[in-house]
Amino acid sequence: MALREQDKHFLASLYSAAAIIFVWKGLWEGLYELPYIGDAFVALFVGFTMLIFSGLIFKEFDPLGGLEQAVLKKLDIVIHSPEKGNFEVRYTDKMLKKELSIPAKYVHKIEEAGMIVVDPVKRSELFIPLHRVTEILYNGKRYWRL
Repeated sequence: MALREQDKHFLASLYSAAAIIFVWKGLWEGLYELPYIGDAFVALFVGFTMLIFSGLIFKEFDPLGGLEQAVLKKLDIVIHSPEKGNFEVRYTDKMLKKELSIPAKYVHKIEEAGMIVVDPVKRSELFIPLHRVTEILYNGKRYWRL
């Protein structure tokens, strides 16, 4: 069973958090002899302050931050595939309140925040935000899932 993109992102964040904890533990073990910094609460405060000011805590541990990039990457692979006609993109339509599918061959362009789909029958464009894409199918079978 393949992991969902959300699970991969969570595990990567958990791994990074454990690595940071081990690095900090190593640093503080060596600094226990210094006055004030040897106190556990001072060390905790200094560590969190440094993480907040570096922006790492908000960038790395954002539970949904990397998901749009993952969707963008997978859609880019699908759109540039020679078998583009065998792929189908599923997304949640907010107005109809249900999940819809479109053939990947109708995806005209992928932008930073979404994809533009051209309907050949209606000859109109539809903008679908990336955060609404839930699944990509290949020949009817799951290729990728959020």
